[in-house]
This record gives sequence, structure tokens and C-alpha cells, in this order.
Amino acid sequence: MNLNTPVDKLKGVGEKTAALLRKLHIESYEDLIMHFPVEYTIYTEPIPVSQVKSGCVCTVRGCVSGVSGPVKAGRYSILTVFLKEGLFSLELIFFNQPYIKKIIRTGGFYTFRGRIIQKGTKFVMQSPKMFKDDEYRDLLKHPVPKYGLTAGLSSKTVSKAVRAALIDAQWDADCFPEEWLERYDLVSHSKAMNLIHCPDNMDDVNIARRRLAFEEFFYFIMLLRKNKSLSLSLPNSFKMIETADTSRFIDAIPFKLTAGQKKTFTQIVSDMTGPACMNRLVQGDVGSGKTLVALLALLMTAANGYQGALMAPTEVLAVQHYKTVKEYIEKYGLIFKPVLLTGSMKASEKKEVYEKIKSGEANLIIGTHALIQDKVVFKNLALVVTDEQHRFGVRQREALAGKGAQPHILVMSATPIPRTLAIILYGDLQLSAIHELPGGRLPIKNCVVGTSYRPSAYKFFKDQIAQGRQVYVICPKVESDEEDDSELENVSDYAEKLKDALPGIRIESLNGKMKAQDKTDIMNRFAAGDTDILVSTTVIEVGINVPNATVMMVENSERFGLAQLHQLRGRVGRGAYQSYCIFVTSKEDDKTMDRLKILNDSNDGFKIASEDLRLRGPGELFGIRQSGEFAFRIADIYTDAELLEETSKLVDELMADDPALSKKDHLLLRDSIEKYVEKSETLRSI
Repeated sequence: MNLNTPVDKLKGVGEKTAALLRKLHIESYEDLIMHFPVEYTIYTEPIPVSQVKSGCVCTVRGCVSGVSGPVKAGRYSILTVFLKEGLFSLELIFFNQPYIKKIIRTGGFYTFRGRIIQKGTKFVMQSPKMFKDDEYRDLLKHPVPKYGLTAGLSSKTVSKAVRAALIDAQWDADCFPEEWLERYDLVSHSKAMNLIHCPDNMDDVNIARRRLAFEEFFYFIMLLRKNKSLSLSLPNSFKMIETADTSRFIDAIPFKLTAGQKKTFTQIVSDMTGPACMNRLVQGDVGSGKTLVALLALLMTAANGYQGALMAPTEVLAVQHYKTVKEYIEKYGLIFKPVLLTGSMKASEKKEVYEKIKSGEANLIIGTHALIQDKVVFKNLALVVTDEQHRFGVRQREALAGKGAQPHILVMSATPIPRTLAIILYGDLQLSAIHELPGGRLPIKNCVVGTSYRPSAYKFFKDQIAQGRQVYVICPKVESDEEDDSELENVSDYAEKLKDALPGIRIESLNGKMKAQDKTDIMNRFAAGDTDILVSTTVIEVGINVPNATVMMVENSERFGLAQLHQLRGRVGRGAYQSYCIFVTSKEDDKTMDRLKILNDSNDGFKIASEDLRLRGPGELFGIRQSGEFAFRIADIYTDAELLEETSKLVDELMADDPALSKKDHLLLRDSIEKYVEKSETLRSI
């Protein structure tokens, strides 16, 4: 079958399964095959009860010595199964599974898998999965892929569908020349797809990842080159002059700009007064003062008689920016005439804002992606400030400009990336970096702890909330998965657990699967101080600024990259109060603890990113994906740093040797790049 064939044509995929797959944006064979595993479970030989260790996920085969319960405990029905081996024993705790009592008999031998925790002198396995002997022997043969899912869909169902699609699919000839495959030790595209979904061992997975990561990097860099070549040819249609407004604002604020802020603003002024259209990235740590530099650029734009737009990733942050600007206008007499434009506004409110934008009455437009809708017509938009979540290609610049000239683009990024990689990844932009943090901020106090620390953490939450402060708790998963034996904390269950542990505390949960308006409402309540604890996935990494939040606790912190943990930590420490970050890990081995303690030793995001790059090895290829602009399907900018550099050099060689890709060996490559560019620009315009 053609790769564009609808997924419901696949044997074994009925209407119900196809509908669930569509929730994951899987419409075709290609979409399904490109839905890569998020990780793999390696099943090992069962061990006896006497060999279990706290903190480890293991498989135990033992004799049942007794069953207790079920007993009611709050929302849970708890059943306890006892395994005994001589002087050693293990308790298996099943929640809301009373039927287990009917299928287990005392004196029988059974196989269970789950995470071991120690409670006093007892060893306990919570929520274990039970296996038949034949079933488990099959699982021992190869790594078992686990996929991103939605409610009602299992990894087993997805895996079965993927395998059927791989057999049924008709593959095009490999677009990479044979010489590249040999030079970079790459397998063919079709073989990589088979190995990533159906590996015999983890070596197969690493072989497949190398090819697929190389491919992602290659197409991405080629798209950057296309954007850069077009951007460099754009003249400065909004050539500006320096005005006194910015210098008066700098003199009036009650603090001095850092050296990095001064240097960056000087570069921006040089761009906007120069011959070419600005396309600049400001890279700086969380809290480094990038937004103030952006406001200076927007003020210069307004002083020159033009319009500027500030585009935020969430409505909450857009509103916060708008309020900040209004306060600055009152305090310092700035010449801004701002309007706010978000998707949740009433039609009548939007219509009024549209008129102010079109007439030029508004010279600063603050909003979300609503800014690039067709109904928004600018009079003379000269500068667009955005974040890395909303980078623009040439078509998007045209859409923003409306008719006529191209606006200057200023992109802000808090993703800490070593400069060598940033030059490649932001190859279509000029780079500025702000390394220092503004003075007067108290450094965040950090600690790395095991799961046994939770009761102490909850007491600390209560103490902080009693002082009027607020708390974030981050979990890696949205909801529990009956197939999951890794004991990753999930937002849904954790919020309920906290409500039981902290009665009277106002607790809400947030995740990326919620409707946009629901997310906005929850974040607004937290920002307004109406919620004490927000339990969330990493969706709060960008787009919320709550100076009153002083505590962050990250569960399963070993599953995140250090750079991402550092960005999460940046959500606290934004106000005048002492702030704290608690990294909880269920893996307390020396390697994990040493890696996480790097966060204790440095608050420098760039240094932490470099350490992340050095420490993350092939054993940590899967798990929580990096977020932000560089959320590749399978490549990782830290783990695959060397591959990224190799790919960049190849693209440079290719462009020098055959820029039109007209040689015989490059014709298939040219077609595939054109398809990728077309698809990418379509996605960016959505």
C-alpha cells in the first residue's frame, strides 16, 4: 500500500481504533509508522524474593504464602498478596483490583513485575503486573516498544498496527546516496523503520535511531539554509533611527541593565538601523531579562512611528505582558498605545481591536497566535517579537506583514544550548546571548531526594502556603497507564493523592491534553493566587510567570534532561521571596544522584546544558522528549550533538558541491527535500 493510504484501510484497524489513532494525529500509514516508541521495556529473567532491591523495577517469581483483603482506604480498595522464600518476604499491593484474589491460590508460584520500595524493614511492590509463564518467556526475547497513547488505546494495539503497516507499506527508493550510508554508517530508511519498531535488541534500536536522527537533522538544516538564503535577500523596509525614548526609559527604571542586555540591545539597534531586515535570536537563561530588551526594541519601533507585535505562547503570559506594559506606561510615560488580542476574547472585543490595529491607533499589539489570523490587518508592522515556540519562515513573515514590506523578527529563547550547537540549530538567525541574571534575585535553594522525602516535602508545602506562597508539582505523565510498570507519577492520580494528604489546600491539575481555554482558566487562577498547588506536566515550562510561587517539586526527575529541569526550575525564584526546588527521584543509584546534583552546583543554564550533553549516553535515548522548538520526533540535540555537527558539515559540503541538487545521485534527495519544505511550511502556517 502507498504510505498515504488511510490507516483505517489497514487489516485489523477498525473504526473505533482508527478514531483513537486520529486523536494522536495518525491518519495514514506514514503517520502510523512515524509514531515512534517513546521508550522500550527490557524484560529480564525473574529473580527470587531474596534478591529484590529498593528502587528497582524487577520481575519476581515466588510462592504465594497468603492473601489479605481487599480493604477500603478512601477511594481505594487494597488487596495484599504475600510472597515468601525462607526468611525473606515481599508484599504485593494491588489497588482497586479485588478480582486478583479469585485467580491467585496460596501455595502457587506466580510471576510479578513492578518497582520495589522499602517501608521500614519491609519490601513492597505496588501495583505489580502479573504474567503467565509462557507470556513472560515471549517478552524475554526482545525489547518491547511503548508508544504515546490516548485513553482507550494500548501499546499492544499500536504495536500490532505498526507491524502490519510495515509489512503492507510500499517503500520508495532511499533518497540518501549509497556513499552517504557507507560514510556515516547508516542503514536504509526502510530498515531503520523496521528496526525502530521491531528490534531484536537495543543495538538494533541504536542503529535505527542513528539513521532517523541523521535524517531529521539533515532536513531541518536544509530548511534553515532555505530560510536563511531568502532572509538575507530581504532589504530593511523599516529603517529606523535611534530616539531619546529608549535612553529615557533605561535611565528611569530603578536598576541597571546587565552587560548582556546592553550588548544585545546595541546589536538590535544596529540591525534595525542597518540595510538588511533583522532576523535575530536573543538566547538567555530564564529570568535573564530578555523581555525588557524586547520592550526596548518595541519602544524604538513605536518612537519611529511604526507598529510592533509581541507574541506570547499562552494567553496567560500575553495578559501578563500587557499588564506589565500598562504599568510601565503609567510609571514612565512611555509612548506605547497597546492592545491585547487573544483567542478567548469576545467577537465584539476582537472587532474593536482589529480596527485599532488596522488604523494604526495601536502601536503595540500583544497576543497569542491570534495575531497571525487573516482578520488581523496591520497598518505598518515593523517588528515582531516572538519566542522559539513560534519561529517564522518567510511565508509567516509575509502573513504578518500583510501587504507590502517584511517586518523585523526578534526571537527569544530560554533553551540553554551551547554556542557550537546554537550556531547550527539557529542557522537562519543572527545570535545574541545574555548570560548574566539581573542583580537582587535570591538564588534558588535546591535538593535532590528519594521518594521517602515526600512527607517532609508536603509539610514544607503547608508551611510555605501558610506564609501566602504557592507551589508547583511536576509529573512526567498525564494519567496512569495500565500497561506501565515503571511507576512514573501522573498528574491525575498525584493531584488526588495530594488532596488526601493536604486537606484544606486548594489544589488543581493541568496538562497539555486539556482544551486551550481550560488550561488558560487554570493558569489564570494560579496566577491570581486562587490555587495553592498546581500539579502539572511540563506544559508550565513556558507561558506562566507567578512571582508568588516559591516551591517546585519535580517527580521522577531522573527522566528529564538537566537542561529541561533547569528551565522548569526557572518558574520559581521570580519574585522577592526565597524559592526552593526539590528534585525527587525513584532511582537513587550513584550515577543518577551525581547527575541530578549538578543542578545543586550551578544556576547557569548554559553550563548545565553542556554537562547534560556530556553525561547523557546511549542508555538514556528514550523517555521524556526535549521540549520547545527542537522537539524532534526522535533526534535529541544533546545526546546526538556529534551527529548534529556531522550532519551540518555534510549540508555545507552538499551546498558547495551541488547547490541546485541537479546531479544524478541527488535527484531523489531534491524531491524529498522539496516535500519536506512544503510540509514544514504548511505546518508552520497552521
